Amino acid sequence: MTRKLFGTDGVRGEANSWPMTAEMALKLGAAAGRYFRRDAGNGHRVVIGKDTRLSGYMLENALTAGLTSTGMNVLLLGPVPTPAVGYLTRSMRADLGIMISASHNPAKDNGIKFFGPDGFKLSDEAEAEIEAIVAGEIRPAQPHNIGRAKRIDDGVGRYVEYAKTTFPARDRLSGLKVVVDCANGAAYKAAPEVLWELGCEVIPVGVTPNGHNINDHCGSTHPAAASEAVLRHGADLGISLDGDADRVMILDERGQVADGDQIMALFARRWAEEGKLRGGALVATVMSNLGLERFLAGRGLRLERTKVGDRYVVERMREGGFNLGGEQSGHIVMTDYATTGDGLMAGLQFLAAMAESGQPASELTQQFETVPQLLKNVRYAAGQEPLSTENVRKVIAEAEARLAGQGRLLIRKSGTEPLIRVMAECEDAALLSDTVDGIVAAVEAAA
Repeated sequence: MTRKLFGTDGVRGEANSWPMTAEMALKLGAAAGRYFRRDAGNGHRVVIGKDTRLSGYMLENALTAGLTSTGMNVLLLGPVPTPAVGYLTRSMRADLGIMISASHNPAKDNGIKFFGPDGFKLSDEAEAEIEAIVAGEIRPAQPHNIGRAKRIDDGVGRYVEYAKTTFPARDRLSGLKVVVDCANGAAYKAAPEVLWELGCEVIPVGVTPNGHNINDHCGSTHPAAASEAVLRHGADLGISLDGDADRVMILDERGQVADGDQIMALFARRWAEEGKLRGGALVATVMSNLGLERFLAGRGLRLERTKVGDRYVVERMREGGFNLGGEQSGHIVMTDYATTGDGLMAGLQFLAAMAESGQPASELTQQFETVPQLLKNVRYAAGQEPLSTENVRKVIAEAEARLAGQGRLLIRKSGTEPLIRVMAECEDAALLSDTVDGIVAAVEAAA
């Protein structure tokens, strides 16, 4: 079954433009409600969280109308991190969880992500079935079975208490000065509170959301803000989250950024040494650096690669019984603790490594030597297919031939934005640059 609405992470787009309209949100809510209702009773519930975008109010109300029209009872969490929705869906015995967020995208965008009753994101097949219901005629509930909506005031508090349990009880963080950049997003309350309650001296950044400033020169996609704060305050560590807090970048005491690959390498090494790494493998995507693969192989561990998208990482983890995975972009998935990427919990595990090893962040963030990697994005207009043109295919084939035996090339469409992502790895910096620039030029000419 083909999908047009859903991308690699739910439904996403610019607010008040298709598919991110109130009308479509209402239909999606009704379709999801119809999909998850097991019978004609009125005991079904859905939890809805959101980040801090202005359009979240509109989409929250529309989803609620659609869901209650098909008999679902709606529990509104307000602004909470995406992983909190996964956790609370299970904790509150809900049939469905929904997060309204466009993650790291600018404030004008928004998105809708769905979680099943187990707290995990829905499969492609489930999303395709919901999309098919949207396209058809959605049967509403009988008047006496219309659902109710209720605001849950302590959703953030429940997540805060759970997040603290994932930090080792034997470790202490008193004396550590930590910058936490919440990207003016969903974790602006939860993350500083968790760190403070665990004993850190907290320097908060990006904790004044106004509906328009989410991810605006702050957060994991703009770590310079956290880096500057680390240096200005003499902090021991920086934790930089994205708009919905399912991604993280770690900054050492010198303000240097460590991406998801370095964080996963640290966790994989430590967990393997402690006998906690299940399956002897780490699951990551095709974007992860070749240096990570070599690092793991040198320790008798495997790197299992998936296509891009944390949901595909999680699917492979569940299939293979693995408990650690993620993406170079900062999604760190630890299924011992969470059902999806959790930037705050990853930050806590990094802090645990600091506390237990006595090493500064700068030593822990340099686990392996990266193979030079270059990624460039090319924006294209709706309806265009630049990768299908004859000249672009020819340039790509020539580039693959030049890199054969020396590196690798990956070209793909973004699942969340109208972008072509061109990535290559190669020890030869000049060849790397020429290869990527040549493909980018060809794609731009065709776009």
